[in-house]
Amino acid sequence: MKLKKLEDINLKEKTILYRAPYDIEVRDIDGILELSDDMRIKMTLATLEYLLKENCKIVILTYVGRPDGVVIEKLRTNPHAERLAELLGHPVSKIDDCIGPLVEEKISEMKNGDILMLENVRFYKEEMIDDDEFAKKLCLGKDILVFDGFPQAHRVHSSTTGIERHLPSVAGLYLRQEVEMLTNLLENPARPFTVLIGGAKISDKVDSVNNLLKIADKVLVGGAVANVFLKAEGVELGISFMEDVFVDEKRREKKDWIVYAKEILEKYKEKIVYPSDVVISDGISSRILDINTESIPNDWGAFDIGPKTRETFSEIIRSSKTVFLSGPMGKFENEKFREGSKFILEAMMDITKNHTGKTILAGGDTINVARKYTNLEDYSYISLAGGATLEFLAGKTLPALIPLLEND
Repeated sequence: MKLKKLEDINLKEKTILYRAPYDIEVRDIDGILELSDDMRIKMTLATLEYLLKENCKIVILTYVGRPDGVVIEKLRTNPHAERLAELLGHPVSKIDDCIGPLVEEKISEMKNGDILMLENVRFYKEEMIDDDEFAKKLCLGKDILVFDGFPQAHRVHSSTTGIERHLPSVAGLYLRQEVEMLTNLLENPARPFTVLIGGAKISDKVDSVNNLLKIADKVLVGGAVANVFLKAEGVELGISFMEDVFVDEKRREKKDWIVYAKEILEKYKEKIVYPSDVVISDGISSRILDINTESIPNDWGAFDIGPKTRETFSEIIRSSKTVFLSGPMGKFENEKFREGSKFILEAMMDITKNHTGKTILAGGDTINVARKYTNLEDYSYISLAGGATLEFLAGKTLPALIPLLEND
């Protein structure tokens, strides 16, 4: 996948609409709203520095959270502007709207090198439906769109596909980095290539798992995703969380993931490795259970992979050249059930530190557990997108990437 590059277009002294990936939650600390995480801002600094060298005027557009067309104070982009200014070492102005006469006037007054942060575009209900007239308004007064919103590239919204219809568009450096890494993962991974899938739901990962099964040498499943495969093998799971049925309201389809898991196991039995033991709990006490010799009692549930499984997964990881992890191995928020995720992450760090393989983490929960128990700098790459990464790995074309492709 070849994308249009910043270097291939004249940006000198242009007014840039910069589509940022700043959908970042905030937290209230003594009455002051601060970003919960600034990784996405840090990843965009290289693009912004490039634009500043080109003496551009930079107008930043993003959404935050799901306000659904209503102004919600804690979802304003003020904290994002403040943190960006700190990290970039450059002033960033903020205006409390993203369209309208005041915005147009402010942009017309900008000087080369100025940066303006617009207000949360989701304060307008038109954003979510890719309203074309709204998209046109977002583009007024700008010359070129620099799209760096990879985490939003799977969305068909006014601030993604909409603005691309009305401005010449190029990919930002951060977006290019994500696409190049994921493309290499699909097309040319160093082998053995191991994929670890965890987390709570299988519905948002099943397409990527299905595609990765064709490519990977091993797919290790943990978390509640593993429960679906265990159930498919006839294991009694007590009160373990399991997304066994998924109803797609848009398509009016109902899917039985147990049946689907059986089909996957029949086709890829030699590749899939699921837990042989688990940590179970009744909410008061916890213990290890071997699923080959015991059933989980009715009032107990599985909350983490067990020590045998940790060793098995760890051995496979340490013999791999490429390891991709999406989703924790258990309910890591509770320290009783952190060991599975922690063990796996430490094995991944080992191959990174020893330069024997490449390690990639993807998705919010994955990053959260890695940050909580390890050092994020000890992995080869952190993919900051959740849904977009999974759809890309499923082999789907992300709508917002299409206008950024180079013409053959």
